[in-house]
Amino acid sequence: MVGSRIAATLFAAVVACSAGAGVGVAEPAGLPLLESSFLWGVASSGFQSEGHAADSNWSRYAASREAYGDSVDFFHRYREDIGLARDMGVEVYRISVEWSRLQPRPGEWDERGFRFYDDVLAAIRAAGMRPMLTLDHWVYPGWEVDRGGWRNPGIVADWLANARKVVDRYARFDPLWVTFNEPAFYSMHEVRMGNMGVGDIPALNDRLVAAHDAVYDYIHARQPGAMVTSNVAFAASAQAATDALFEDRVAAKLDYIGIDYYYGTSLAHPEGSNPVAADAPWELSITPEGIYYALRYFDRKFPGKPLYIVENGMPTDNGKPRADGWDRADDLRDTVYWLQRARADGMNVIGYNYWSITDNYEWGSYAPRYGLYTVDVATDPSLTRRPTDAVPAYRDIIARGGVPADYHPTRPPVWCSMVDLPSSCLTPVLPPR
Repeated sequence: MVGSRIAATLFAAVVACSAGAGVGVAEPAGLPLLESSFLWGVASSGFQSEGHAADSNWSRYAASREAYGDSVDFFHRYREDIGLARDMGVEVYRISVEWSRLQPRPGEWDERGFRFYDDVLAAIRAAGMRPMLTLDHWVYPGWEVDRGGWRNPGIVADWLANARKVVDRYARFDPLWVTFNEPAFYSMHEVRMGNMGVGDIPALNDRLVAAHDAVYDYIHARQPGAMVTSNVAFAASAQAATDALFEDRVAAKLDYIGIDYYYGTSLAHPEGSNPVAADAPWELSITPEGIYYALRYFDRKFPGKPLYIVENGMPTDNGKPRADGWDRADDLRDTVYWLQRARADGMNVIGYNYWSITDNYEWGSYAPRYGLYTVDVATDPSLTRRPTDAVPAYRDIIARGGVPADYHPTRPPVWCSMVDLPSSCLTPVLPPR
């Protein structure tokens, strides 16, 4: 069904483009900077960066992948990484609170795990930043694996017991909240790595929806004015199909729309399209203007609702130059240009997080490098954080509130972006005059 919908959408887009239909969206005169209220952030997740991992589904999955070790050891170096973010002028620091660290066995809570997150959140606040807390970034305790993971209906009650403790303890820090990281890809990883089959996906989504709805109410009861979302990985040309699994079902309990945007492709350049799973993400197409189309898609779907780019970044292969010539600083500046275009065109974009503050364990490998600061986990025992060219670029962007009004993207927008067909063909964004 999904494949036929995509094919029909592609056909309609080709017809529309061939007919020359639609009017392009021009850059406004004097591209405005983003308002001072706009939130500039960085992102990370617990298992990927902390090291010293407790028994969990992913500590078990990692046993068959590249050796995990202690990742970039955020567990001991969190003050350093928070300081690096502070020095760039960052205002939001996203982490996940690892259930497996807090509840190592059923009914048993580890106060040491809570004290670790107490200290991390206090350090974020002391650095003048606001935490963004993810309750579930695809990781749950090993004892839940033994009970069947998300195949077990009882996991919802277990998950909520942990989530409520996290909310009770950390609502005082006034965080932004993310319930589940990329629900559609959560199920994909559980099928790919865990004990689930494709036929288990509907039940998993039912359980994610039930857990999200329940914890949303709980957060709002304990943190007046809380902002809660579940970030969605934007799926080029298939977003409506993935929305039906989760996003549409929790729409009434989303205070802002959290969006993860990384890759895109086009009818003119179909190579490098975004596959369901990729072990070489640096080969996927980088199209910064696609973030405009992703924002426009959700702006039209949820008119006026705040939109927040929870994750965006660019992968390299162990820090080597990309074959397509993109570097991290140019990709960042071009992306921010398209954020400003979206905001100028009336989309309620309120924030942007760069993924990630440092390189980390990318779900089975240290080869994909996304960090503003690169870390050679496999070869550098000191785990030195080395700045990429994007660090001064991001510092300047944050200080200014965007790129200058006369900025020209390093590459023009592609013809008929597949990020959102046929909209990108009917009303494409045009390059600067």
